[in-house]
Amino acid sequence: MDEAVNPARAAAPSDPADPAIAAPAVFAREYEEAREKFLAAARRCGARVQHWPHPLAGPRGEALATDSAWVGADDAHRVLVVISGTHGAEGLAGSGPQTDLLSGPAPAHLPADTALLLMHAVNPHGFAWGRRVTEENVDLNRNWIDFTQPLPANPGYERLREHYNPASLDAATLARHEAAIEAYRREHGVHAERVARSTGQYVDPQGIFYGGTGPTWARRTSEAILAAHLAQAKTVAVVDLHTGLGPWGYGEPICNHAPGSERVARARRWWGQSVTEPLLGTSSSQEKTGLTEFGYERALAHADIAFVALEFGTYGPPHGEHALRDDAWLWQHGRPRDRDNAETQRIRAELREYFSPSRDDWREAVLWRSRQVFRQALHGLAGGECR
Repeated sequence: MDEAVNPARAAAPSDPADPAIAAPAVFAREYEEAREKFLAAARRCGARVQHWPHPLAGPRGEALATDSAWVGADDAHRVLVVISGTHGAEGLAGSGPQTDLLSGPAPAHLPADTALLLMHAVNPHGFAWGRRVTEENVDLNRNWIDFTQPLPANPGYERLREHYNPASLDAATLARHEAAIEAYRREHGVHAERVARSTGQYVDPQGIFYGGTGPTWARRTSEAILAAHLAQAKTVAVVDLHTGLGPWGYGEPICNHAPGSERVARARRWWGQSVTEPLLGTSSSQEKTGLTEFGYERALAHADIAFVALEFGTYGPPHGEHALRDDAWLWQHGRPRDRDNAETQRIRAELREYFSPSRDDWREAVLWRSRQVFRQALHGLAGGECR
């Protein structure tokens, strides 16, 4: 990476009346701790918890699972769904607001006919191993396509695949690959290179932003949770917690519903003018294939839904690009299971810090914005509009 990631933590606020003081308490350092905090908060508020065991183990042999927590009447017609860990390494950041929501006043003061469904660590393997992808090396947020149809093409990725996935991390090799990527930007534009890199690709199983050849365990499990809990739902707000893009600590509600649709209009009524749309070029993100949002549109076709990915900015480019490049190299050419290996430690630490910064000021910003977005969603579900 061009600059060293700074893991330094800012001083915590000194005013005990400040609700942000709770930020460090709800965030965890590892998957197991995050899961324990989430489940403890769910038990305290009387949530109905289900465990969806993963077939593989974590780096210390720990059991892995996606956990769901339901608060409210079983037959509630209005539901707020909050998701963490779609991109596993982002789960440390996403788990904190979920635990905070369960620990706050909302579970005991839900509007009539309203429930909460929290889906914790929907990609538990990536969460535990500190990877953005699933055990299949699949980006879960590119995996929700209809696999009965032809796979999407990404000719830009195919042209640049060797440069996105170098066989060596030595300086000369990286310089050569970066020069090729920069040449592509000059020829085709910055946006075209972003599309080539991260819109999604379905030809390179070991490469970055791979969408897979079929539904992953994480997708199938998510579909099962939706079927178990939301068959009766009539109105659903979905907040999928993500990190990486945008200004430091700001939570951008990104909406990928079809521009001009009632779903977008609903999202704006609930979350206001901060809602951005990649398909209109108003977002820090760009158009992508196989998004979770598209799968939820199909699974919840019987309900009125509004889905936003709440994206919290971290260190900005090129840090994320380099962190993902190095992680892909580690799992193709390195020693990812050797926790004592210096290169393994460096790569895992940099990816973790990029997607889940350790600074308290960042965590407090995440907590404050999440509380606001959850409050807006519950108000919208009750028939209100953004205020």
